[in-house]
Amino acid sequence: MRVFDVVDHGADPTGRRDSAEAFAETFRAACAGEGPSEVVIPPGSYHLYPERAERRDLYVSNTVGADERYRTKTIAMLVEGARDLTVTGKDAHLVLHGRQTALAVIDSRNVRWTGFSVDYHAPSLVEARVVAAGPNWRRIAVPADVTWRIDGTHLRWEGERGAAGPYWTGQDGLDYTQVHDPRTGRTRRCDNPLFTGIRAIRDDLTIEYDHPIDDDTGLVYQMRPTVRDHPGMFVWESEGVVLDDLDIHYLHGFGILGQLSRDLTISDVRFLADPATGRHTASYADFVNLSNVGGQVRIADCVFAVAHDDAVNVHGTYLVVKERTDDRTVVLEYRHPETAGFPAFHPGDEIEFVERASRAADTAIQARVERVDGPNGRDASHDPRTMTVTVDRPLPPDLVEEEWAAENISYSPDVSITGNLITGIPTRGVLLTARGHCVIEGNTFDDTGMAGILVSGDANDWFESGPVRDLTIRDNEFRHLTAPAVLVEPADKVHSGIAVEDNRFVD
Repeated sequence: MRVFDVVDHGADPTGRRDSAEAFAETFRAACAGEGPSEVVIPPGSYHLYPERAERRDLYVSNTVGADERYRTKTIAMLVEGARDLTVTGKDAHLVLHGRQTALAVIDSRNVRWTGFSVDYHAPSLVEARVVAAGPNWRRIAVPADVTWRIDGTHLRWEGERGAAGPYWTGQDGLDYTQVHDPRTGRTRRCDNPLFTGIRAIRDDLTIEYDHPIDDDTGLVYQMRPTVRDHPGMFVWESEGVVLDDLDIHYLHGFGILGQLSRDLTISDVRFLADPATGRHTASYADFVNLSNVGGQVRIADCVFAVAHDDAVNVHGTYLVVKERTDDRTVVLEYRHPETAGFPAFHPGDEIEFVERASRAADTAIQARVERVDGPNGRDASHDPRTMTVTVDRPLPPDLVEEEWAAENISYSPDVSITGNLITGIPTRGVLLTARGHCVIEGNTFDDTGMAGILVSGDANDWFESGPVRDLTIRDNEFRHLTAPAVLVEPADKVHSGIAVEDNRFVD
């Protein structure tokens, strides 16, 4: 076993100096050699700034799609081309600055991350707590790492300053708001009342209005931009990745994003904001989003507390049949603006075509992919929205352009989601569209804003694909429901084999 210690490469466990370059050197060395290896992060606090972190051009599902402004990703811990690597950080606390992906696993196999915590300093998600209110005024408080200034009747937010200026800037309510009540744990999407009809803003962050207001003392308005410029953590073209015994206090840009990978385990991970920071939310969007992940997916014994979207979303990707060039070749196109640029198929993968209007199983057409000409997920050498796919058999003439869509069914997993606490989620607890053997068992869904479990998929809106064929929802507890515990859309022709048994419904 080869062992690589980040402190030996210059990392500072006191947190006084930037450890980004030392982390990058350590991971490069660990990935370069043969045989099993371990990266050790000794106890301590490590601050990681973006200026000396690794950078890669990457196209990532469910983020900014093909927008070239955001193609380059900054990555604090990059594992690339590795085999049999363990990253151990017992009592190590990592604090990221600026806009970064905390960790990425690319083209690797059997990689385990365990023992450390991850947080961000001054993220672009601002939480404003109402500490007092009157008939036409309220006073707010923000976490200590938030920088702001008053500009007339506006609040200007600024991220921490790096070498080239602030890492981010914004104004007033930014682009999106949800409200969290720390007394009940409830989190909901909402309009932002803080910055409407302002008469004046005082230096103690008392805001005076030209209209009466409701007393919302104690509520926390969570405001952020809507550009998902980075995945919080990223697993791509990899196999056998394990995230175990981690404390994830915050993830910037998105959550854990798995893409065209196999056999992923997330166990005993606590997605929970550090109360010492004054923040309540632990993710800018979903906590876990698995886009075309095959094999075995296991999510067990985790805490998912307060995100800005779903706790867990497992899905494939529909690409629309844009053109037929011959009886075995089609041009496929990504249609959702947040998903494009990565290869959706490999030679040898199985492809299934469905009618977009119905997605009915009885008219689906399956084949095996022989050739693919399209984007590589790393650069703009090919149109990031289209790819040409040749299959091993003639396609019927009624498979016509625009009316059919295709997905890679070689990357639709067996899924086990067991023993988790899901709370403070404004949308769905679990959104599942996977055709393998799936079990959702022994979880607690506490006051989700939408369905506790949604079985869905569509070929016209989000283009998140996949019928459910074998799903058991058993021995879960659903608390404080304001939406269905289990919602299946559509209820006929697409999904089948769903058993809902021995669950408990409270309030």
